[in-house]
Amino acid sequence: MTFVEAIPLLMIVALIVLLFSGFPVGGILAGIGLGFAFLGIALGEFPLATLFIIPTRIYQTVGENLIYPAVPMLLFMGIALETSGAARELLVCLQRLLAWLPGSLCIAVILLGLILAPTAGLIGASVATIALAALPTMLDQRYRPEIATGSVAGAGTLGVIAPPAIMLFFLADALGVPLGTMFLGPIVPVLMLAFAYMSYFVIVACFGNARYAGAAAADDVPPGSLLLYIFRSLVLPVGLIVLVLGSIIAGWVAPTESAAVGAAGSAVLIILYRGFSLTVIKDALIKTVDVTAMVFFVVIGASIFSFVFRFYGGDDLALDFFEGLAMSQWGILAAILTILFILGFFIDWIEITLVSLPILHPVIESLDFSAYVGSGPLADVWIAVLVAVVLQTSFLTPPFGFALFFLKGASPPGIRMMTIYRGIVPLVIIQLLAVGLILLIPALATWLPDSLLEIR
Repeated sequence: MTFVEAIPLLMIVALIVLLFSGFPVGGILAGIGLGFAFLGIALGEFPLATLFIIPTRIYQTVGENLIYPAVPMLLFMGIALETSGAARELLVCLQRLLAWLPGSLCIAVILLGLILAPTAGLIGASVATIALAALPTMLDQRYRPEIATGSVAGAGTLGVIAPPAIMLFFLADALGVPLGTMFLGPIVPVLMLAFAYMSYFVIVACFGNARYAGAAAADDVPPGSLLLYIFRSLVLPVGLIVLVLGSIIAGWVAPTESAAVGAAGSAVLIILYRGFSLTVIKDALIKTVDVTAMVFFVVIGASIFSFVFRFYGGDDLALDFFEGLAMSQWGILAAILTILFILGFFIDWIEITLVSLPILHPVIESLDFSAYVGSGPLADVWIAVLVAVVLQTSFLTPPFGFALFFLKGASPPGIRMMTIYRGIVPLVIIQLLAVGLILLIPALATWLPDSLLEIR
């Protein structure tokens, strides 16, 4: 292998090393791409004129993508629901309605994650949102710290793969799966995981003294206003999210228009919960701009990196590597999922979907599970759902689980890392069983999109 042929491999090595530097990921991606482009110019292997294609490439990636415009509006939707206090009210309302169940607050937290976390965007934002809304209440009601932190971590990461999660927008784009199909595929696995989580917490509450028996169930609500309270605290935020999700899946409107409705509705909720306050609205907008800028900085950096990487023949690197191993298709799929699982220990899903998946995509495209799953398009959905669930499992798995460090940062000072580890292990076991079931029973991922959209 000549030096020029080795450049794609050197780019990957440089990326792995520099990711641990703490420098912004977008800057690392852009810097590596431009650095190796200039190196190629010096060696006479990268024409100078090709360098000027990069701005066009960035515009095509960001400006002509029909999914990306929805991202900032969905981010605003999630941030507005948290800023307005809707998350706290929703948690209390859910616990009140579920007070008859043992461990009702844990179950309420899981449901809160399914409702709010999809629009939080990134793992850190998702887990922190749920932690800030739920942990103080759970600890005040004397839930054991490992039970409280376990439910929060599970809820925050589960919501990241529940539609209309922003991660699914990027996965659909990276894997070439239609967005409506990508939204429908994870629904059954997510509901299966949520039910398993909740069953675990009910069992622990019944037999493991999950919380002190004298803890208050929820904030008191006058009986006469119960229906109004449920409408305000539960129906409005849930209805808004269902409207956004349903309109995209049904194909009534494009993702951008649906996200715009969600953003406008969440702004109304701010006014409803907090009154007309320019300060609160400004705070939500500033947070949205911060997260959006970070996301698209990574998108632009990944666009530069992938352009230079592909120029040097990087697309063939992963394909040649797996072909050289002479593994079966199942072996290749297991290797890809393992790589993604390990990557999820260290970096958020956005870097994985924008950098790692494009590198692995030629290998994924070469796999043919149509006979096993039922058809080629259904196999694509099955693999996409597997990728989503494996990444979510990775974010939870000790000792490097990406979400666990964000949870520690959002927890009260008395919560130790070992406490979080103890609480999360049973959920990781549930996750691994779920991955095995999806591998053995592809219909868990394909039945719903096939039934509603007739994918063949």
